[in-house]
Amino acid sequence: MKAAFLVLILFLLLILSGLYVWHLLDKQAARAEADRLLAFRQAEPQRFSNTLVEDLPEPARRYFRFAIKEGTPLNKVAEISMTGQFGMGDKNAPNYLPMKAEQVLAAPEGFVWQMSGGSGVMRISGSDSANWTRFWLAGVVPVARAGGTSDHTLSGFGRYISEAVLWTPAAVLPAPGVAWEAVDENTARLTMEHNGNRQSVDVSVDAQGRPVRIVLERWSNANADGIYRFQPFGGDLSEFREFEGFTLPTYVEAGNLIGTDDYFPFFIANVTNVRFSQ
Repeated sequence: MKAAFLVLILFLLLILSGLYVWHLLDKQAARAEADRLLAFRQAEPQRFSNTLVEDLPEPARRYFRFAIKEGTPLNKVAEISMTGQFGMGDKNAPNYLPMKAEQVLAAPEGFVWQMSGGSGVMRISGSDSANWTRFWLAGVVPVARAGGTSDHTLSGFGRYISEAVLWTPAAVLPAPGVAWEAVDENTARLTMEHNGNRQSVDVSVDAQGRPVRIVLERWSNANADGIYRFQPFGGDLSEFREFEGFTLPTYVEAGNLIGTDDYFPFFIANVTNVRFSQ
């Protein structure tokens, strides 16, 4: 009996050790992805001039002239710190968890979002990127693992291109693979193409040019059928602050099926800092 008990203890220790190493490898992968994206920073980027956007549709010109001060270095890679809430449920029972996160955003190359939320045995931590979704419960139980598919990549592309509108406006200036068109007098549509992926984002601006809402058709399986398809995604933006010459929203509520009765803002973020320079 004693020998069997010792074998059981040894077996459990081996399992825990394996989970610890697995979790550690996830963290190392997230750090490596962050370093890869940060390497896209430019030492001497071009500086913003209103002439760069003079040929754009009026709502797009309004957006850029609000978001970027004349003469600002056009840094396209940002490190973003945030707190907020992350909904683990649905519209009827949101089950919001307090969260904090660090993100590196480098459109069109990618993003990595490292989050921790909840507390105690209900503490959830992990990372999300265009390549994977990996989250752990209490640091020892893997509760979400996805990625490595074209579906995941396209869904992630939709996320970080829309977030580029929010937090790295220099990355969505006119360039090869980046186009803007008018939708109406207060809405412009960004379309970005990269590595065979294509995403459009409708950006609604107020009279001053503040981007107050974004809406896109995102490739997602966050629906009752659990099937990947294009469906509305977006959010509302407010509480603008200046960071190194960029004026950016620091409060965001976003979720799936925006504009429908099923809209659930599962992502509520308060941005505390955005860093562009090295």
